[in-house]
Amino acid sequence: MEAPEHWTTVETPDGRLLAFGNQLIEVHLWLREELAALRENVEAYLDDGARPRELRAHCLTFCSALNRHHTGEDDGAFPELAERFPELRPVLDELRRDHRLVEDSLRRLEALVGGLDQETDPARVRGELDSLAALMETHFVYEEKRIVSALNALNVPGWDRSRPGFLLTDEEG
Repeated sequence: MEAPEHWTTVETPDGRLLAFGNQLIEVHLWLREELAALRENVEAYLDDGARPRELRAHCLTFCSALNRHHTGEDDGAFPELAERFPELRPVLDELRRDHRLVEDSLRRLEALVGGLDQETDPARVRGELDSLAALMETHFVYEEKRIVSALNALNVPGWDRSRPGFLLTDEEG
């Protein structure tokens, strides 16, 4: 079987979706790209003062997508993994703790971006973006190393006909 192309769903002869772990990596790549685009928009504003009209909306969209992804993992993927692979429970607990840290960073970022029309210190905005990027990267790498193969082994009723919530992007959600 050939490797699936980007956003291609691989199916078994009976129609079961496969490679949930591979799809997770694709979502992580998409989220990284979205964060990079947000950083570019913020930098454009901080460098020349001409605030892009859609900056706040882009920030809210990105934050919402990342929260939806993590909520989908916490409520959908992680319980399935814990049931099928009990040895992963400590890893899943650590990933959930990471989700709370990312959520806190997203709240701070939203507040900073929302206040960019006021006297916001650019160093604080850049610092929060740097912090979020570092959190996301370490979290994604750890998650990919620890659970991708287990996700690829899952056969979950309800996931057999549509992409589960933790694998959705804004293009699909």
